[in-house]
Amino acid sequence: MKTRRTYPLSLVLTLVILAGPTSNKVIGQQVDSIAFHLYTDSLKKGTHNYINVDGRKPDGSWLPLTARELRFSATAGVFEGNSLVLEKDFTGEFVDITVSLIRNTSLTKTTRIYIKKVPDPDNLPKPEDILPQQQHSRKKKKKQQ
Repeated sequence: MKTRRTYPLSLVLTLVILAGPTSNKVIGQQVDSIAFHLYTDSLKKGTHNYINVDGRKPDGSWLPLTARELRFSATAGVFEGNSLVLEKDFTGEFVDITVSLIRNTSLTKTTRIYIKKVPDPDNLPKPEDILPQQQHSRKKKKKQQ
């Protein structure tokens, strides 16, 4: 009959505690530069604007970074994770955003993003309103088949 080996709880807890911070240190060591890869060219007031920041690893590949690895700051608004939330009544023309790697604060980037000025339309046009000729010719082809 085999006996089961048990480990003291203090040893298990120590290993768990030590393993936690090392995962963040690995990211800090792997990233040699950071860059903004924005999904948009302007920020909207009153919404969450996702600020995409990636870290470049020594092998040339990119690693998406979150608020766990980055410290965000901006000249306006409040960050919720990677998202910048601007007040609806914000009157500035742009916001300067700075990010730095928590584990290596010498890796810092700043970008200026302008505020969207043209409001979203109330009613978006239908596809057939935009390209009526193409829609019409497609229907003709389907009928002929």
